[in-house]
Amino acid sequence: MLIPTLTTERLTLRAPVPADLPVFTEFRMSERSRTVGGPFTEDQAFHQFCGIFGHWNVRGYGRWIVADGETDAPLGIVGPFHPPNWPEPELAWTVFAAGEGRGVAFEAAQAARRHIYGTLGWPTLISCVAPDNARSLALARRMGCTADGQFEHPDHGILHIWRHPAPEALQ
Repeated sequence: MLIPTLTTERLTLRAPVPADLPVFTEFRMSERSRTVGGPFTEDQAFHQFCGIFGHWNVRGYGRWIVADGETDAPLGIVGPFHPPNWPEPELAWTVFAAGEGRGVAFEAAQAARRHIYGTLGWPTLISCVAPDNARSLALARRMGCTADGQFEHPDHGILHIWRHPAPEALQ
C-alpha cells in the first residue's frame, strides 16, 4: 500500500522507515509511554512499529511518522487509528522527546485532520485521551474538541473521548 505524504510549514508526515525504529523504541520503552500503555519491551516496540504498516494495509489509513521538515528526524506519530475495542476511529498523536514543546503535535494533528476530513471524507472524529495525560488533554482542547464521554479499554483502562469539530465547522 502506498502511504501518502503530507507536508506542513515545518513538518513532513510520512511512512515509517527503518531509521525511525530506534527513536520509536526509545519512546515506547520509556516512562513517557505510560499514557499509551507502556513502558514496553524492545520486542513489543518492534511489533508496534511494524503494526503501523499493518494498520494502513488492513484499514486503508493509519498513522504517519511526524518528521522534521529539514532534517527528517522523527518527532512523533500522528494519524487516524482504529484498533479493536475502540468506540470508533480516532485521530491519535504521540510526540517523542525531541518534538516536545515545539507545537509539533498541534501542527501535525491539524494536517492529519484536514486529510481525514478532506481526503477520507469522514463526517466526525474523536481522540481518546488518558485521564492523566495533561498535554494530550491540552492539545484536544486546542484542536477545538469537546468532551464526549469515556470508555473502558481492557488494556488501557478508562480513556476520555474528545470529539473534534465537524468538518463544516472548521471552514
